[in-house]
Amino acid sequence: MVRRLLLGTLLGGVLAFAWSSVSHLVLPLGEAGVRTLPHEAAVLEAMRTNITKPGLYIFPGEGFDARATPAQRQAWEQRYRTGPAGILVFRPVGGMPLSPLQLLVELGADLLCAGIAAWAVSRTEAFWRRVLVVTLFGLFAWLSIDVSYWNWYGFPTAYVLASLVDQVGGFLLAGLAIAWIVRPVTLTRAQRAELAERAAKATRSGA
Repeated sequence: MVRRLLLGTLLGGVLAFAWSSVSHLVLPLGEAGVRTLPHEAAVLEAMRTNITKPGLYIFPGEGFDARATPAQRQAWEQRYRTGPAGILVFRPVGGMPLSPLQLLVELGADLLCAGIAAWAVSRTEAFWRRVLVVTLFGLFAWLSIDVSYWNWYGFPTAYVLASLVDQVGGFLLAGLAIAWIVRPVTLTRAQRAELAERAAKATRSGA
């Protein structure tokens, strides 16, 4: 069983990683809901001048934190209503797109997901039930993360729907591989009868 778990983890994780690569680099899912900045040079120069530390920024921000007074909080809410409002992930110094380290981290995360899924369905007998359970993991992740981002931070609907296809599709492929490899040990009728006889003998001896 351990060997099957490891093999299912490896194959499921690799398939999920491969699907993610295809969905983002070949299919239009990776670009859904994403726009480029208008007047990019001027906007980036202003950001470069005024933002010096990497991080996740929310705007408007003054009066947002828990230390704000009621008056500051009310002023922030008014600025948020009138806009502009949003969040920004910013790095003042760029880096290599699709670096080897990023690919390794993504692969490692996919392998861990596949390992958890393989363990979760290792006692489930029906093939398609195992596939369904792993696929539902993808739906669970989408509902828990992407829908929350759409709800609270205003992520574009197209982006969130594309992420649904990406998440569920990846877990479906991983689920097919895991369900094919990781399956519970099925006892023969003779083995079940032997186990039942041993249990009965243990019960009589204990009595």
